[in-house]
Amino acid sequence: MAEMGKGVTAGKLASNVQKTLTRAQEKVLQKLGKADETRDEIFEENVLNFNKQLTEGTKLQKDLRAYLSSVKAMHEASKKLSECLQDMYEPEWYGKDDINTLAENTDLLWTDFHQKLVDHALISMDTYLGQFPDIKTRISKRGRKLVDFDSARHHFESMKTGKKKDDVKIAKPVSLLEKAAPHWAQGKLQAHLVAQTNLLRNQAEDDLGKAQKVFEDINIDLQEELPSLWNSRVGFYVNTFQSIAGLEENFHKEMGKMSHQLTDVMTKLEDQHLSNPPSGRESSKEIGSAPMRDGSPVTNPETKAVNHAPTPSPSTTPVPAIPKSPSQAEKAQPSTDIAGTDSAVAASATSNSLPAVVTEPAATNGAVHDIASSEGGDMPPNFLFKVQALHDYGATDADELGLKGGETVLVIPFDNPDEQDDGWLMGVKEMDWLQNKTLKGKGVFPENFTRRL
Repeated sequence: MAEMGKGVTAGKLASNVQKTLTRAQEKVLQKLGKADETRDEIFEENVLNFNKQLTEGTKLQKDLRAYLSSVKAMHEASKKLSECLQDMYEPEWYGKDDINTLAENTDLLWTDFHQKLVDHALISMDTYLGQFPDIKTRISKRGRKLVDFDSARHHFESMKTGKKKDDVKIAKPVSLLEKAAPHWAQGKLQAHLVAQTNLLRNQAEDDLGKAQKVFEDINIDLQEELPSLWNSRVGFYVNTFQSIAGLEENFHKEMGKMSHQLTDVMTKLEDQHLSNPPSGRESSKEIGSAPMRDGSPVTNPETKAVNHAPTPSPSTTPVPAIPKSPSQAEKAQPSTDIAGTDSAVAASATSNSLPAVVTEPAATNGAVHDIASSEGGDMPPNFLFKVQALHDYGATDADELGLKGGETVLVIPFDNPDEQDDGWLMGVKEMDWLQNKTLKGKGVFPENFTRRL
């Protein structure tokens, strides 16, 4: 017979087809209740445990791979953050070499952590799950061999129970042959039929023995392996999570040391920056920094002294009293105290060529309105005083007034005193007022960018 394929002949193919049909027939008879089925409750319970263990292991493997992916992603993010710090870190800053060393050590630590997780957790997880496919195949094979065993058993039992029926079937044709065959041939024919029946019964018994042996060989091995595999899961889980926990502990311990070193470098960099403040133009910018409009301005006494110090007048004419600064309006004194204080300041100003610096708390813009209203009639309504910009200031909001160094601003009170923030004044540029005689160009500006004239 020609071969049907590599290693498969037509005879073997026919045998496999016959086995498949026999198994299908046996299963149908078992489901219909016409044939009994060999059951093993202990083995069935072991199979249920096996399927549960396989499901749990597969889920653990999937989650472990996701965890490793997250570690790798965190490694990349940490590496980019370190590279960003290295790029921003200027060479003259303290600890430039330390920053580079910490970045390298951090990268090595992440790499080592990921590799150890692969070696001690993922590989052992793959090895653990690698034994399940073979066992699952053998469980399926056992099921097929069990059906073959039941089929062979039922066939042999039918041969035994059908012996009398076979004798009746044989006797009838013998009686017919007695009429046609010679007397000496009748005995030989009967003996041949009996021998054929016995041969079929012996063949059925041999088939039963072979099916039983194949089934028992597979069944005995699985009966030993399945409980052992089920009990091994606890030890595997313990070893896996102990390894992960130990690796995480060492990793975070070493990472904590590096974080502490980075903190020390940043602390010393801050000390270096504070001990060597910027000079020249940068220093003047710090003095003229704008206050925060959401509350109290962040200024120091030196800044206030610079912003509010009056300019010496070349004339010997006594300078009128200087109104109090609006930036000191948090604790305004009663109007009677303001009047007395202003009188004292005015008296002091008449005896000196330079005006005195106001150091006591000042009233709000609205409180000094009556003092400055008599300075001139060519001023905006409710004019308070003049200031000159010391630094450029770029407006950041629509209600703010942009300034250029040297410009003169006419200060006026806020329309709603409750809207005034500490350290901010309302005013209009003198040039705009003289040209347009309108307050459309008014806006707020930081007081410490100016000095009072």
